[in-house]
Amino acid sequence: QVQLVESGGGLVQAGGSLRLSCAASVRTFSTYAMGWFRQAPGKEREFVTAISGSATNTHYADSVKGRFTISRDNAKNTVYLQMNSLKLEDTAVYYCAAGKIVSRLRQDYNYWGQGTQVTVSS
Repeated sequence: QVQLVESGGGLVQAGGSLRLSCAASVRTFSTYAMGWFRQAPGKEREFVTAISGSATNTHYADSVKGRFTISRDNAKNTVYLQMNSLKLEDTAVYYCAAGKIVSRLRQDYNYWGQGTQVTVSS
């Protein structure tokens, strides 16, 4: 069983930055691929970015490429999402997820955090 706890969300002006963290309670953290998804009101949960267990492989949604960066610290059982140049359309609840393969698909992730709200204002 993997428990995930996100933190770092909040209110930020457009153009600003935030860094989200996701702490995992599992001894074998480095064996899990980690992903970030987001869900805006009235919309489906969508893929944002993912990283392999060894951090050698990353994927990004086109909408965040060049602005967001995923990273992980396996010694701290934590994955990060650095979000720069935030836009109004980035407003959503952000979820981290753990799975056995690096994937853009929600069904490939077995464990989910409770989510953290990111609100971008004009």
